[in-house]
Amino acid sequence: MIQSMTGYGKSVLQLPTKKVTIEIKSLNSKNLDLNVRIPSYYKEKELSVRKKLAKSLVRGKVDFSIYIEMTADETSTTVNKTVVKNYVEQLRNTLFIGSEDDVELLKMAVTMPDALKTEREELDEEEWNTIDASIDIAIQEIVAYRTDEAKSLEVDFKERIKNIKKFLEEVISLDSDRIEHVKLRLQKAIADLQVDVDENRFEQELIYYLEKLDINEEKVRLENHLEYFLETLATPDSNGKKLGFIVQEMGREINTTGSKANFTPIQKAVIQMKNELEQIKEQILNVL
Repeated sequence: MIQSMTGYGKSVLQLPTKKVTIEIKSLNSKNLDLNVRIPSYYKEKELSVRKKLAKSLVRGKVDFSIYIEMTADETSTTVNKTVVKNYVEQLRNTLFIGSEDDVELLKMAVTMPDALKTEREELDEEEWNTIDASIDIAIQEIVAYRTDEAKSLEVDFKERIKNIKKFLEEVISLDSDRIEHVKLRLQKAIADLQVDVDENRFEQELIYYLEKLDINEEKVRLENHLEYFLETLATPDSNGKKLGFIVQEMGREINTTGSKANFTPIQKAVIQMKNELEQIKEQILNVL
């Protein structure tokens, strides 16, 4: 079953001292383009996260984020008292103001460099294992989202392939009329010249000309490509690139049929096939 490259997954985890929110967003891209944003104290786990995402999501422009919201009363950030006190003294001496304005000086001091110090939080392996399991949940959500998104694409693809088949059948039914039309046109052209023509030579030239305009091979190959597209669509794994290659081959056969047809009713059917194929091309870019 195909998957869309557009998706969204989210999981929320409540730990004793913090709330962890994991979000994954993806859009279509030719290759895998990963953007990973995680807190600094989980940085050593970034490589394993990237591998996990690459294995599950395969392709697309993927944004992965871990957001932390501290819920405990304790904080790892403290006031660097010595530094702040020194800043206050310097500001008082520089601005020549008295101690009655210490509150304002304190407000200014805490905004200075190193006024606050944050103790680096060490990675807790047990906590990370819990977060890692939550990442798996978010991945499952985005994969399910991608699969649901692709269902409508699959319906659309099948409908457009069905339409192309219908127009191809129309081309096949018109082909005998086209041959007759070409013969009559050539005979009229020769009659207008008012010259004597060797009938045997004329027949030979006509056969050669009609062989150059023959579209039977194109019709057979296009039929095969249409069936192969549906077979690939039904495989268990999503393969947007392969479907894209099949669409290119379909386009080649349709274009050749149009250029050889030289018959207005067939060219109209070819234009309809091209229109359906263009719609498939646009949508196939979003298939994983």
